[in-house]
Amino acid sequence: MSAAAQSTEQFTNDTPVELVELHRAIQALPPAQRQTLIPAFQRVAESTNRRRKILQLVQEALGQLRLDMKYLVFDLEATRRERDTYQKQVRELTGEGDLGSDEDQASGF
Repeated sequence: MSAAAQSTEQFTNDTPVELVELHRAIQALPPAQRQTLIPAFQRVAESTNRRRKILQLVQEALGQLRLDMKYLVFDLEATRRERDTYQKQVRELTGEGDLGSDEDQASGF
């Protein structure tokens, strides 16, 4: 496959259908009109592709952030369970029983 054919195929795969149709319409124009429109069209196409890439990066970053948040919530819950277990063990060892548990749970600690 020639470089021009690969470039055209890449362009049609990465570019929205509307821009591909516009490109075809520009190619059908007489050469003088085509030469004036092609630079503007290329800037629009590059801008569109750049925005698409940025959006994809943002979506990936948000997905990673969601995953990281799930890990953090899981870790926080595990830490709270461990803390509650250790507090219960301390109360049992010191003989306090369940006297302080209502205060601990009400204060959130």
